[in-house]
Amino acid sequence: MKKTILLLLVLASGLTNVSLAAEDTWTTKANMPTKRLGLSTSVVNGKIYAIGGGNSIEGSAFRTVEEYDPATDTWTKKSDMPTRRYFHSASVVNGKVYVIGGAIGVMAITATVDEYDPETDTWTRKADMPTARCFLSTSVVNGKIYAIGGRIFPGDFSVPTIEEYDPATDTWTNKADMPTARCFLSTSAVDGKIYAIGGLLGSLFGRGVSIVEVYDPETDTWTRKADMLTERDCLCTSVVDGRIYAIGGSSSGTGPVLKTVEEYDPIADSWNIKVDMPTARGLLSTSVVNGNIYAIGGSVRFPPHNSISTVEEYDLNPLVVDFNSDGIVDATDICLMLDYWLTDEPFYDIAPRPFGDGIVDILDLILLAEHLFEEIPPTEPFE
Repeated sequence: MKKTILLLLVLASGLTNVSLAAEDTWTTKANMPTKRLGLSTSVVNGKIYAIGGGNSIEGSAFRTVEEYDPATDTWTKKSDMPTRRYFHSASVVNGKVYVIGGAIGVMAITATVDEYDPETDTWTRKADMPTARCFLSTSVVNGKIYAIGGRIFPGDFSVPTIEEYDPATDTWTNKADMPTARCFLSTSAVDGKIYAIGGLLGSLFGRGVSIVEVYDPETDTWTRKADMLTERDCLCTSVVDGRIYAIGGSSSGTGPVLKTVEEYDPIADSWNIKVDMPTARGLLSTSVVNGNIYAIGGSVRFPPHNSISTVEEYDLNPLVVDFNSDGIVDATDICLMLDYWLTDEPFYDIAPRPFGDGIVDILDLILLAEHLFEEIPPTEPFE
């Protein structure tokens, strides 16, 4: 009888639009040992490698490489990169990190490509990128790296250049220019296409843009997509479950910095506002491990550029409500929760977020009801 009454109550609550849905959450993690901005991060075997960077745009670049293990929330020093640089980009192919372009000092750019093997903690010099540039972005499709946009010197102007690097042959190929020349942009790949997002037009004193253009390597063509909601540069993007998350940045080359997070759905070609990052910053780097995004380093002020070592984890899927793992949230899951009614069983204590309130009660049932009939990929059977 108790189950029937509570089941009806929670179904009614869910149908009356009670909003107790779980929000995505941010958590502060162990600081990176070296404060820096303009760094790059890459993931290999569940660990994040923070590479290069510097104290400020006006300062000198670093060779520093530090490895972050999200499982233990710890950092480890690794072999220095051969080329001192910041405002470069890095991508992973077959378990190796390719660090491309960047600047070695004020108005001193490089076309250098260095390959890092995390397994042996060693570096190898590779073929130079055809166009020396900094403030670029790279993404991988089908084992090839695409270096997109950036800035060249002298002249101090943004470029639409895209060049394809094949690690298997250590060769570069020119591709169709991006429609909008820009630097300080970010790129992410979804379903074989690369989305070039935001960036800066013109010089360092130009304005940030909300432009989104998608590149199809198969046809070597570009297509305009829905603008990001916030005009910005110096941002970083990452992909989780086929959606792109644009994080932080600056409203222009001179600030202010932002904590804004927006989610892009490539299928719907639409943007949504998400939970703000705790620390407003630009010139940061983000990487994904186990579906969570880690925002690392950056600058909290433009100008002067104050580099930081802050690491914050963005948990996009904090809630698991398919308790019996049959692939759908249904009445069986509600009955399982009711079996633990008014206990402190943490598995069923899902509200309020992020840690529950110490008791399985009506708040948990209402939250579960809001997810009724949602399909969730089954994992291990619940016992």
